[in-house]
Amino acid sequence: MKVLLNWLREFAPIEGDPAELADHLSDLGMAVEEMRVLPSLDGVVVARVAGLRPHPEADRIQLVDVELPGSPGEGTDGALQVCCGAFNMSVGDLVPLATVGTTMPDGMQIGERRMRGQLSQGMCCSAAELELGADAEGIMILPSEFELGAPLMSQLGLAGDVLYDLEVNPNRPDAMSAAGVARDLAARLGVPFRIPAPVVSETGEDISTVASVEIIDADLCGRFGVRVIRDVSIGQSPLWMQARLTLCGMRPINSVVDVSNYVMLELGTPNHTYDLALVPGGHLGTRRSAGGERLVTLDGSERELLRGDGLIVDRDDRPIGISGVMGGENTEIGDSTTAVLLELAWWDRLSISRTSQRLGLRSEASMRFERGTDHQLVPIALDRFCELLDRVTPGGVSVCRGRLDGRGDLPPTTRVRVRPARMSHLLGRSFSADELRGLLDPIGLQCTVADDGALDVTIPSFRPDVVTETDVAEEVARHYGYQRLGRTVPRSPEPGRLTPAQRLRRELRRVLVGAGLSEAMPNPFLAPDAVRQAGIDGAEPVRLLNPLATEESVLRPSLLPGLVAAAAYNSSHRNDSVSLFEIGVVFGPPTAGGSDVAAADTTAAAVLPTETEHLGAIWAGGEAADAVHLTELIATAFGFHLSLTNANDLDGMHPVRAAQVLLDGQPVGVVGEVDPVVCERHGLSQRCAWLQVNVEPLLAAASASAERPYQLVSTYPSSDIDLAFAVPDGVQASQVRSTLLASGGDELRSVELFDIYRGDQMDPGTRSLAYRLRLQADDRTLTDEQVADIRQRCIDAVEHAHDASLR
Repeated sequence: MKVLLNWLREFAPIEGDPAELADHLSDLGMAVEEMRVLPSLDGVVVARVAGLRPHPEADRIQLVDVELPGSPGEGTDGALQVCCGAFNMSVGDLVPLATVGTTMPDGMQIGERRMRGQLSQGMCCSAAELELGADAEGIMILPSEFELGAPLMSQLGLAGDVLYDLEVNPNRPDAMSAAGVARDLAARLGVPFRIPAPVVSETGEDISTVASVEIIDADLCGRFGVRVIRDVSIGQSPLWMQARLTLCGMRPINSVVDVSNYVMLELGTPNHTYDLALVPGGHLGTRRSAGGERLVTLDGSERELLRGDGLIVDRDDRPIGISGVMGGENTEIGDSTTAVLLELAWWDRLSISRTSQRLGLRSEASMRFERGTDHQLVPIALDRFCELLDRVTPGGVSVCRGRLDGRGDLPPTTRVRVRPARMSHLLGRSFSADELRGLLDPIGLQCTVADDGALDVTIPSFRPDVVTETDVAEEVARHYGYQRLGRTVPRSPEPGRLTPAQRLRRELRRVLVGAGLSEAMPNPFLAPDAVRQAGIDGAEPVRLLNPLATEESVLRPSLLPGLVAAAAYNSSHRNDSVSLFEIGVVFGPPTAGGSDVAAADTTAAAVLPTETEHLGAIWAGGEAADAVHLTELIATAFGFHLSLTNANDLDGMHPVRAAQVLLDGQPVGVVGEVDPVVCERHGLSQRCAWLQVNVEPLLAAASASAERPYQLVSTYPSSDIDLAFAVPDGVQASQVRSTLLASGGDELRSVELFDIYRGDQMDPGTRSLAYRLRLQADDRTLTDEQVADIRQRCIDAVEHAHDASLR
């Protein structure tokens, strides 16, 4: 919300450095996002049009003679001559003139220059050029009472003004007006605050003879105020009002609309005006829609109302407005309007919120109604509108005597018992009852001291957000100052700690980072094409009913699409050897017959029944052996055993370089290489190793083996031997490795596959697998005979178990 400092000063004598005032506003919870000291526009003065002449060489430019006190120029009778492309001026009009040497708000320097041979000694300015309005079509025509030659900004009352752009949170409806901001700032500065009483001269007939009000649904409308104004002439509002509205983000339209918006910004009370001649009998009623009713709103769109939407209706029960959202086109103020029916109501917040959000009609008015307006201000705001409209209308207006004030269900007055001891506990500083009263009374929270020393706080109608003792504590903290309170770390009776599963996840991340991988966090929302591009052709992925974008319309069934895309992105930026991992959830297809929570192995935080947490890892330029090595590393780090079994039909995986990962004989993941077709689709020219496993069974196995006995590190030397076997293609390398480990005994410490060979030297249907075996004893140095014995046992076991032969 934007507010001007001079506007705040109309409610309180606020003085001080603008930057310090900005600090106060931010400390009060209305963060100043921007502070702008309005340009002084030095050199822009009030000038009189003395003559208008056509340009001899240009049809779209005229020569304007402007008068300033004591400044002879090139124009007629010594006036300054200005070349101007606007034609809305008349002789005798007062206009803003940027004199030679002036710097305009956009940085342009004004100098003497010739246009088609004619000298221009300045520039006549539009409101847009001075950043005082949106009108760029014509020159500003100033009021006749402005002083000739005086600086424009001083005549507009904007000289030295400061514009604050405030962040107002939804729980501060009182701060959605100049008066509300001034109240808070005045309380902080310790100066008096008051809303001036409007002065209205009632000269017309009694309002009851020309208008009436009926509240049909009392829960929708708590208060419905009406005024009738005659002798209205629709025109432009004065420049000072247009300037304030423009600076505060509102577009000036005409005198009636501008006064309506001005009152809303000033007091936070949205209002609506009707052409009295278009409202039969001047009758306004309010009720909820029965559903199926239609109304063409002021924006020209036909709206269909649902059951429960708030409506304003005329005497014939015809909808003429949507309560608190937008008026109807059938009663719109027009150029011929001479009598105005002014309505200002208090609406139920939830009703307005539901209707405005459903219709997509979010406005300054609906936003204020949703947060909560002050029903006590209804008569003051009605009179303020009449006062301003009379002021801006040439010849004034005629206001009918009296106001209509319909009543529905208003919220009861809230009273909160505030205990000084509780306030002191919440805020970390001792507060007495007198101190609390001194902080709360100036902001309208009236306090009385009870017999037990507590305060009974009466909450004003402009603070519907304050309902509990904790809310009052927040107000005390705001006005005492959060910086003055200091910081106190509360003590918890139970110190926080990680759960066993959280500790294991962190340990898993440390293992992966230690293996040289970097953690990535791809988007879990994918485009359907991204799933197919990753070679996942199984069941349809889970679709979102309301995706933010088409390319994020399904939930990922695997971590592969995101990580292979991340590897491709790095490769396109010349980072070809990236290795990434992610621990995240994947979403399986819905189970038949609805969601079966019991059938899904999910975490407590799972949202969908088929949601599971997986680990995915990719190596650009890596091979299947790299992924297998990481699998073994994880198993070793957590003390469980993982086995592999070949599989040729795994989604997104290489047809012959992929395997399932088994834990206790049950599949928990896949390991190997990404399908070359998938790599090609993503622009990856090299192999990519891939591992994906379900984290939850791994964590369960890790928890079961959490207490592992310490193993003595042998101080005796080790011996390495290499064995290469000719093995049928149907035998897995992991099977041979398992046989070696089982036959080698305690002295066989590790087995590493370091070479795979297929070629002319091998028999058809066979390949060579070469392993490096490390032998070591805990209590002695192995002799050559012992090493030879272990070697032979391993050879015999592999040849017997797998129809293999030593090469």
